[in-house]
Amino acid sequence: MGRIGKEIAGQIISFIGLVLVAVTCGIPMWRVTSYIGANIVTGQTIWDGLWMNCVMQSTGQMQCKLNDSVMKLSKDLQAARALVIISLLVGFIGFILTFVGAKCTGCLDKDSSQAKVVIISGCLFIVSAVLVLIPICWSAAITITDFQSVLTIETQKRELGASIYIGWAAAALLLLGGIILTTSCPPQKPMYGYPGYPPAQMYPYAGPANYGPVYSPPSSQPYTAPGSYAPTKPYGAPTAYSARQYL
Repeated sequence: MGRIGKEIAGQIISFIGLVLVAVTCGIPMWRVTSYIGANIVTGQTIWDGLWMNCVMQSTGQMQCKLNDSVMKLSKDLQAARALVIISLLVGFIGFILTFVGAKCTGCLDKDSSQAKVVIISGCLFIVSAVLVLIPICWSAAITITDFQSVLTIETQKRELGASIYIGWAAAALLLLGGIILTTSCPPQKPMYGYPGYPPAQMYPYAGPANYGPVYSPPSSQPYTAPGSYAPTKPYGAPTAYSARQYL
């Protein structure tokens, strides 16, 4: 898979995880308490969430009430409020950075700078996954402990709601998307020429190993150019040939 394909896959997976985190934060189904009386008509289901509590009657009527005070919530839900909101903010910042450093956009000129920004966004997605995983696991552990406790009344035992399972899926997708984005390593060497072509092959220089002064024997007498040149032997004039009649 090429770099652009990895970035697009990481963006899509991380965006789905970010949407699931928002769903986990919004729906009031962190804990579900089922109460069934002697008559099935008196049965009701209580949903506990971060922002509201809802009661659904067996007749299908549902009533919800917003939590007026944070102090009325349990400790795990109080921490979940803050951590889930921080996870959403960190994930949103990471999602914006994926567009800034994407190779298919022209926000940054250098490939190394684009890759570094994408790696930072992947790290932010991993941090967002850890932030949402902490309250999900904490709330699930408390719910399971209370359900298995012998001191808890049978009608007051709570079960895991849909928000817990959605939060686990959101954390897994954010981790996967962040890991995919962090593998977009920057190039180690500068690229020359056109992209997609290997650089030109370098040939070693096979020159002399050592350099030193060249020895030249000193001349015994300095050379002086004569003023004029005259041949030492006179040239003989060519013999004259009489023209003959060629038959």
